[in-house]
Amino acid sequence: MSGWNAYIFCSTLLLLNAVLLPFAAAEDRVPVTVSMPQQKGLSEQLQLSGSLTAQQNANLSSRTAGLVAEILVDAGASVKQGQPLLTLDTALATHQLAQQRAALNAAEVLKNERQRLVTEAEQLIAQQLFPQTELALRRAALAEANALYQQAQASVLQQQEVVARHTLTAPFSGVIARRSTDVGEWVALGTPVFQLVSLTPLLLDVQVPQEYYAALASLQRIEITADSAPEQKFTGRLLAMVPVGDNNARSFLARLEINDTEYALLPGTSASALFYFERAEQNVLVVPPDALLRHPDGNFSVFSIVDDIAYRHNVTVGRSSEQGIEILSGLPISQPVVVRGNEILREGQAVTIVNNATHSGR
Repeated sequence: MSGWNAYIFCSTLLLLNAVLLPFAAAEDRVPVTVSMPQQKGLSEQLQLSGSLTAQQNANLSSRTAGLVAEILVDAGASVKQGQPLLTLDTALATHQLAQQRAALNAAEVLKNERQRLVTEAEQLIAQQLFPQTELALRRAALAEANALYQQAQASVLQQQEVVARHTLTAPFSGVIARRSTDVGEWVALGTPVFQLVSLTPLLLDVQVPQEYYAALASLQRIEITADSAPEQKFTGRLLAMVPVGDNNARSFLARLEINDTEYALLPGTSASALFYFERAEQNVLVVPPDALLRHPDGNFSVFSIVDDIAYRHNVTVGRSSEQGIEILSGLPISQPVVVRGNEILREGQAVTIVNNATHSGR
Protein backbone atom coordinates (compact mmCIF):
# COMPACT_ATOMS: atom_id res chain seq x y z
CA MET A 1 0.00 0.00 0.00
CA SER A 2 1.42 3.34 -1.00
CA GLY A 3 1.92 6.13 1.47
CA TRP A 4 -0.96 8.11 0.00
CA ASN A 5 -3.35 5.16 0.18
CA ALA A 6 -2.32 4.43 3.73
CA TYR A 7 -3.02 8.02 4.67
CA ILE A 8 -6.48 7.89 3.12
CA PHE A 9 -7.25 4.56 4.90
CA CYS A 10 -6.25 5.89 8.32
CA SER A 11 -8.21 9.08 7.83
CA THR A 12 -11.29 7.05 6.92
CA LEU A 13 -10.96 4.92 10.07
CA LEU A 14 -10.65 7.97 12.27
CA LEU A 15 -13.70 9.51 10.68
CA LEU A 16 -15.74 6.34 11.16
CA ASN A 17 -14.71 6.09 14.81
CA ALA A 18 -15.69 9.69 15.40
CA VAL A 19 -19.11 9.01 13.92
CA LEU A 20 -19.86 5.55 15.38
CA LEU A 21 -18.50 5.84 18.92
CA PRO A 22 -21.30 8.17 20.16
CA PHE A 23 -23.89 5.72 18.82
CA ALA A 24 -22.11 2.80 20.48
CA ALA A 25 -22.04 4.70 23.78
CA ALA A 26 -25.74 5.46 23.47
CA GLU A 27 -26.50 1.80 22.82
CA ASP A 28 -24.67 0.84 26.07
CA ARG A 29 -27.07 2.96 28.14
CA VAL A 30 -29.69 0.94 30.06
CA PRO A 31 -33.27 2.24 30.01
CA VAL A 32 -34.58 2.56 33.56
CA THR A 33 -37.61 3.87 35.42
CA VAL A 34 -36.95 5.89 38.55
CA SER A 35 -38.87 7.12 41.56
CA MET A 36 -38.03 9.63 44.23
CA PRO A 37 -37.73 8.35 47.84
CA GLN A 38 -40.32 9.95 50.08
CA GLN A 39 -40.29 11.15 53.64
CA LYS A 40 -43.66 10.20 55.13
CA GLY A 41 -45.42 8.39 57.91
CA LEU A 42 -45.41 4.63 57.51
CA SER A 43 -47.99 2.34 59.02
CA GLU A 44 -46.85 -1.05 60.23
CA GLN A 45 -48.65 -4.12 58.93
CA LEU A 46 -49.26 -7.60 60.30
CA GLN A 47 -51.02 -10.31 58.30
CA LEU A 48 -52.56 -13.30 60.07
CA SER A 49 -54.74 -16.17 58.90
CA GLY A 50 -57.65 -17.89 60.57
CA SER A 51 -61.08 -19.41 60.03
CA LEU A 52 -64.42 -17.66 59.88
CA THR A 53 -66.83 -18.71 62.61
CA ALA A 54 -70.43 -17.86 63.33
CA GLN A 55 -71.16 -15.67 66.31
CA GLN A 56 -74.15 -17.90 67.06
CA ASN A 57 -74.08 -21.64 66.40
CA ALA A 58 -76.64 -23.60 68.40
CA ASN A 59 -77.89 -27.17 68.58
CA LEU A 60 -81.61 -26.64 69.12
CA SER A 61 -83.61 -29.08 71.20
CA SER A 62 -87.27 -29.31 72.08
CA ARG A 63 -88.29 -27.70 75.35
CA THR A 64 -90.45 -30.70 76.21
CA ALA A 65 -90.66 -34.38 75.32
CA GLY A 66 -93.14 -35.55 72.74
CA LEU A 67 -93.97 -37.07 69.38
CA VAL A 68 -92.91 -35.06 66.31
CA ALA A 69 -96.11 -34.03 64.50
CA GLU A 70 -94.77 -31.65 61.84
CA ILE A 71 -91.38 -30.43 60.60
CA LEU A 72 -91.65 -26.97 59.09
CA VAL A 73 -88.06 -26.43 57.80
CA ASP A 74 -85.22 -28.53 56.45
CA ALA A 75 -81.43 -28.27 56.22
CA GLY A 76 -80.35 -25.25 54.19
CA ALA A 77 -83.42 -23.18 54.99
CA SER A 78 -82.97 -19.55 56.03
CA VAL A 79 -85.11 -18.71 59.05
CA LYS A 80 -85.98 -15.59 61.00
CA GLN A 81 -85.95 -15.17 64.75
CA GLY A 82 -89.19 -16.51 66.25
CA GLN A 83 -90.10 -18.58 63.17
CA PRO A 84 -91.66 -22.02 64.01
CA LEU A 85 -89.39 -24.92 63.09
CA LEU A 86 -91.09 -28.01 64.49
CA THR A 87 -94.29 -28.97 66.32
CA LEU A 88 -94.97 -31.89 68.65
CA ASP A 89 -98.26 -33.66 69.19
CA THR A 90 -100.25 -31.43 71.59
CA ALA A 91 -103.36 -33.60 72.09
CA LEU A 92 -102.76 -34.47 75.76
CA ALA A 93 -101.41 -31.04 76.63
CA THR A 94 -104.43 -29.37 75.01
CA HIS A 95 -106.85 -31.57 76.99
CA GLN A 96 -105.07 -30.72 80.22
CA LEU A 97 -105.31 -27.04 79.34
CA ALA A 98 -109.07 -27.42 78.87
CA GLN A 99 -109.34 -29.01 82.31
CA GLN A 100 -107.34 -26.19 83.89
CA ARG A 101 -109.54 -23.59 82.25
CA ALA A 102 -112.67 -25.36 83.54
CA ALA A 103 -111.17 -25.37 87.05
CA LEU A 104 -110.46 -21.66 86.67
CA ASN A 105 -114.09 -21.00 85.73
CA ALA A 106 -115.30 -22.98 88.80
CA ALA A 107 -112.93 -21.05 91.05
CA GLU A 108 -114.21 -17.77 89.62
CA VAL A 109 -117.81 -18.77 90.27
CA LEU A 110 -116.97 -19.74 93.86
CA LYS A 111 -115.10 -16.48 94.39
CA ASN A 112 -118.01 -14.40 93.08
CA GLU A 113 -120.52 -16.25 95.24
CA ARG A 114 -118.51 -15.79 98.42
CA GLN A 115 -118.01 -12.12 97.54
CA ARG A 116 -121.78 -11.80 97.26
CA LEU A 117 -122.26 -13.39 100.73
CA VAL A 118 -119.76 -11.01 102.30
CA THR A 119 -121.46 -7.99 100.70
CA GLU A 120 -124.84 -9.21 101.93
CA ALA A 121 -123.56 -9.70 105.47
CA GLU A 122 -122.04 -6.22 105.55
CA GLN A 123 -125.39 -4.70 104.54
CA LEU A 124 -127.26 -6.63 107.25
CA ILE A 125 -124.73 -5.65 109.91
CA ALA A 126 -125.23 -2.02 108.96
CA GLN A 127 -128.91 -2.56 109.88
CA GLN A 128 -127.85 -4.45 113.02
CA LEU A 129 -129.57 -7.59 111.70
CA PHE A 130 -126.46 -9.89 111.37
CA PRO A 131 -123.85 -11.09 113.86
CA GLN A 132 -120.21 -9.96 113.51
CA THR A 133 -118.89 -13.49 113.92
CA GLU A 134 -120.77 -14.67 110.83
CA LEU A 135 -119.31 -11.81 108.80
CA ALA A 136 -115.80 -12.84 109.88
CA LEU A 137 -116.47 -16.41 108.75
CA ARG A 138 -117.71 -15.25 105.35
CA ARG A 139 -114.68 -13.04 104.86
CA ALA A 140 -112.39 -15.97 105.63
CA ALA A 141 -114.27 -18.09 103.09
CA LEU A 142 -113.86 -15.30 100.49
CA ALA A 143 -110.12 -15.15 101.12
CA GLU A 144 -109.95 -18.89 100.57
CA ALA A 145 -111.92 -18.55 97.32
CA ASN A 146 -109.56 -15.80 96.09
CA ALA A 147 -106.57 -18.05 96.79
CA LEU A 148 -108.16 -20.92 94.89
CA TYR A 149 -108.90 -18.60 91.98
CA GLN A 150 -105.27 -17.39 91.84
CA GLN A 151 -104.08 -20.98 91.99
CA ALA A 152 -106.34 -21.90 89.09
CA GLN A 153 -105.06 -18.92 87.10
CA ALA A 154 -101.48 -20.01 87.66
CA SER A 155 -102.32 -23.56 86.56
CA VAL A 156 -103.83 -22.25 83.32
CA LEU A 157 -100.78 -20.09 82.60
CA GLN A 158 -98.49 -23.02 83.32
CA GLN A 159 -100.41 -25.34 81.00
CA GLN A 160 -100.46 -22.69 78.27
CA GLU A 161 -96.65 -22.59 78.49
CA VAL A 162 -96.55 -26.39 78.26
CA VAL A 163 -98.62 -26.26 75.08
CA ALA A 164 -96.44 -23.48 73.65
CA ARG A 165 -93.31 -25.56 74.30
CA HIS A 166 -94.62 -28.17 71.88
CA THR A 167 -93.60 -25.71 69.11
CA LEU A 168 -89.88 -25.14 68.61
CA THR A 169 -89.05 -21.64 67.30
CA ALA A 170 -85.79 -20.13 66.04
CA PRO A 171 -83.97 -18.22 68.83
CA PHE A 172 -82.11 -16.11 66.23
CA SER A 173 -81.98 -15.61 62.48
CA GLY A 174 -79.72 -17.90 60.47
CA VAL A 175 -79.52 -21.04 58.37
CA ILE A 176 -80.51 -24.58 59.33
CA ALA A 177 -77.25 -26.52 59.03
CA ARG A 178 -78.57 -29.93 60.09
CA ARG A 179 -81.86 -31.68 60.88
CA SER A 180 -81.70 -34.65 63.26
CA THR A 181 -85.29 -35.88 63.54
CA ASP A 182 -88.31 -36.77 61.44
CA VAL A 183 -92.09 -36.90 61.70
CA GLY A 184 -93.29 -39.68 64.01
CA GLU A 185 -90.13 -39.84 66.13
CA TRP A 186 -90.24 -39.41 69.87
CA VAL A 187 -87.88 -36.71 71.10
CA ALA A 188 -86.76 -36.53 74.67
CA LEU A 189 -86.20 -33.32 76.56
CA GLY A 190 -82.81 -31.88 75.57
CA THR A 191 -82.36 -34.02 72.45
CA PRO A 192 -80.87 -31.91 69.59
CA VAL A 193 -83.18 -31.74 66.56
CA PHE A 194 -81.70 -28.84 64.54
CA GLN A 195 -78.38 -27.03 64.18
CA LEU A 196 -78.91 -23.31 63.56
CA VAL A 197 -76.02 -21.09 62.41
CA SER A 198 -76.10 -17.32 62.06
CA LEU A 199 -74.45 -15.83 58.96
CA THR A 200 -73.96 -12.30 60.20
CA PRO A 201 -72.02 -11.05 61.94
CA LEU A 202 -69.14 -13.45 61.38
CA LEU A 203 -66.09 -13.78 63.59
CA LEU A 204 -62.46 -14.36 62.66
CA ASP A 205 -60.19 -15.79 65.36
CA VAL A 206 -56.46 -15.25 64.82
CA GLN A 207 -53.39 -15.87 66.97
CA VAL A 208 -51.45 -12.62 67.41
CA PRO A 209 -47.71 -12.86 68.25
CA GLN A 210 -46.92 -11.73 71.77
CA GLU A 211 -44.74 -8.82 70.63
CA TYR A 212 -47.79 -7.17 69.04
CA TYR A 213 -49.95 -7.26 72.17
CA ALA A 214 -49.02 -3.73 73.24
CA ALA A 215 -49.23 -2.49 69.62
CA LEU A 216 -52.97 -3.20 69.51
CA ALA A 217 -53.46 0.05 71.41
CA SER A 218 -52.28 1.90 68.26
CA LEU A 219 -54.34 -0.19 65.83
CA GLN A 220 -55.64 1.97 62.98
CA ARG A 221 -57.80 -0.44 61.00
CA ILE A 222 -58.21 -4.09 60.04
CA GLU A 223 -58.71 -5.30 56.48
CA ILE A 224 -60.05 -8.82 56.00
CA THR A 225 -59.88 -10.95 52.86
CA ALA A 226 -61.91 -14.16 52.66
CA ASP A 227 -60.58 -16.96 50.48
CA SER A 228 -64.13 -17.61 49.25
CA ALA A 229 -64.28 -14.01 47.91
CA PRO A 230 -60.63 -12.97 47.30
CA GLU A 231 -61.59 -9.98 45.18
CA GLN A 232 -63.47 -8.31 48.04
CA LYS A 233 -62.01 -6.42 51.00
CA PHE A 234 -63.96 -6.35 54.26
CA THR A 235 -63.56 -4.13 57.28
CA GLY A 236 -62.99 -5.88 60.57
CA ARG A 237 -63.42 -4.72 64.13
CA LEU A 238 -61.43 -5.96 67.11
CA LEU A 239 -64.20 -7.49 69.20
CA ALA A 240 -62.11 -8.99 71.97
CA MET A 241 -58.61 -10.09 72.82
CA VAL A 242 -57.81 -12.77 75.36
CA PRO A 243 -54.85 -11.58 77.46
CA VAL A 244 -53.81 -15.18 78.21
CA GLY A 245 -50.96 -16.27 75.95
CA ASP A 246 -50.38 -19.68 74.44
CA ASN A 247 -47.24 -21.07 76.10
CA ASN A 248 -46.35 -23.15 73.06
CA ALA A 249 -46.98 -20.60 70.29
CA ARG A 250 -46.14 -17.46 72.32
CA SER A 251 -49.30 -15.82 71.03
CA PHE A 252 -52.74 -14.79 72.20
CA LEU A 253 -56.23 -14.94 70.72
CA ALA A 254 -57.77 -11.92 69.00
CA ARG A 255 -61.40 -12.13 67.91
CA LEU A 256 -62.45 -9.96 64.97
CA GLU A 257 -65.99 -9.15 63.88
CA ILE A 258 -67.05 -8.76 60.23
CA ASN A 259 -70.30 -6.90 59.66
CA ASP A 260 -71.22 -7.30 56.01
CA THR A 261 -74.57 -8.24 54.53
CA GLU A 262 -73.84 -7.70 50.82
CA TYR A 263 -71.65 -10.76 50.35
CA ALA A 264 -72.47 -14.29 51.53
CA LEU A 265 -69.41 -15.28 53.54
CA LEU A 266 -69.52 -18.81 54.89
CA PRO A 267 -68.62 -19.94 58.40
CA GLY A 268 -65.82 -22.49 58.41
CA THR A 269 -63.97 -21.01 55.43
CA SER A 270 -60.48 -19.51 55.70
CA ALA A 271 -59.67 -15.81 55.74
CA SER A 272 -56.76 -13.49 56.47
CA ALA A 273 -56.63 -10.26 58.44
CA LEU A 274 -54.25 -7.39 57.72
CA PHE A 275 -53.61 -5.22 60.79
CA TYR A 276 -52.48 -1.62 60.26
CA PHE A 277 -50.65 -0.08 63.21
CA GLU A 278 -49.69 3.55 63.70
CA ARG A 279 -45.94 4.03 63.97
CA ALA A 280 -44.39 6.30 66.58
CA GLU A 281 -42.10 7.84 63.93
CA GLN A 282 -43.86 10.59 62.03
CA ASN A 283 -41.58 10.54 58.96
CA VAL A 284 -39.34 7.81 57.58
CA LEU A 285 -37.60 7.29 54.24
CA VAL A 286 -39.77 5.11 52.01
CA VAL A 287 -39.05 3.58 48.59
CA PRO A 288 -41.20 1.35 46.35
CA PRO A 289 -40.70 -2.41 46.85
CA ASP A 290 -39.41 -2.76 43.26
CA ALA A 291 -36.41 -0.58 44.11
CA LEU A 292 -34.91 -3.23 46.40
CA LEU A 293 -32.44 -5.84 45.13
CA ARG A 294 -31.98 -8.83 47.42
CA HIS A 295 -28.51 -10.35 47.64
CA PRO A 296 -27.76 -14.06 48.17
CA ASP A 297 -26.50 -13.25 51.69
CA GLY A 298 -29.87 -11.72 52.57
CA ASN A 299 -28.78 -8.09 52.40
CA PHE A 300 -30.36 -5.44 50.17
CA SER A 301 -29.15 -2.75 47.81
CA VAL A 302 -30.70 0.10 45.83
CA PHE A 303 -29.48 1.88 42.69
CA SER A 304 -29.69 5.66 42.64
CA ILE A 305 -29.09 7.91 39.60
CA VAL A 306 -26.79 10.93 39.54
CA ASP A 307 -26.14 12.63 36.17
CA ASP A 308 -27.47 9.58 34.35
CA ILE A 309 -25.01 7.26 36.09
CA ALA A 310 -26.15 4.38 38.33
CA TYR A 311 -24.67 4.05 41.82
CA ARG A 312 -25.32 1.07 44.08
CA HIS A 313 -26.12 1.65 47.78
CA ASN A 314 -26.17 -1.12 50.35
CA VAL A 315 -29.14 -0.30 52.54
CA THR A 316 -30.72 -1.45 55.78
CA VAL A 317 -34.46 -1.96 55.45
CA GLY A 318 -37.12 -1.61 58.09
CA ARG A 319 -40.76 -2.60 57.99
CA SER A 320 -42.94 -2.82 54.92
CA SER A 321 -46.46 -1.47 54.43
CA GLU A 322 -48.87 -0.57 51.68
CA GLN A 323 -46.94 2.73 51.23
CA GLY A 324 -43.59 1.03 50.51
CA ILE A 325 -40.41 -0.20 52.22
CA GLU A 326 -38.76 1.72 55.03
CA ILE A 327 -35.04 2.46 54.49
CA LEU A 328 -33.24 2.82 57.80
CA SER A 329 -29.77 3.72 56.44
CA GLY A 330 -27.52 3.74 53.39
CA LEU A 331 -29.57 5.75 50.88
CA PRO A 332 -29.31 9.49 50.08
CA ILE A 333 -32.64 11.27 50.39
CA SER A 334 -32.46 13.52 47.33
CA GLN A 335 -31.46 11.00 44.67
CA PRO A 336 -34.01 9.11 42.53
CA VAL A 337 -33.92 5.32 42.80
CA VAL A 338 -34.35 2.78 40.00
CA VAL A 339 -37.56 0.75 40.12
CA ARG A 340 -37.45 -0.80 36.60
CA GLY A 341 -34.33 -2.09 34.87
CA ASN A 342 -32.25 -2.37 38.05
CA GLU A 343 -31.82 -6.15 37.68
CA ILE A 344 -29.14 -5.74 34.98
CA LEU A 345 -27.47 -2.56 36.22
CA ARG A 346 -23.83 -2.34 37.24
CA GLU A 347 -22.05 0.19 39.40
CA GLY A 348 -21.16 3.29 37.35
CA GLN A 349 -23.18 2.24 34.31
CA ALA A 350 -24.80 4.93 32.16
CA VAL A 351 -28.58 4.89 31.97
CA THR A 352 -31.42 6.41 30.03
CA ILE A 353 -34.34 7.48 32.20
CA VAL A 354 -37.65 6.78 30.48
CA ASN A 355 -39.99 8.55 32.92
CA ASN A 356 -38.86 12.13 32.63
CA ALA A 357 -41.61 13.47 34.84
CA THR A 358 -40.38 11.49 37.83
CA HIS A 359 -36.74 12.14 37.04
CA SER A 360 -37.28 15.89 36.89
CA GLY A 361 -38.19 15.88 40.53
CA ARG A 362 -34.72 14.84 41.71
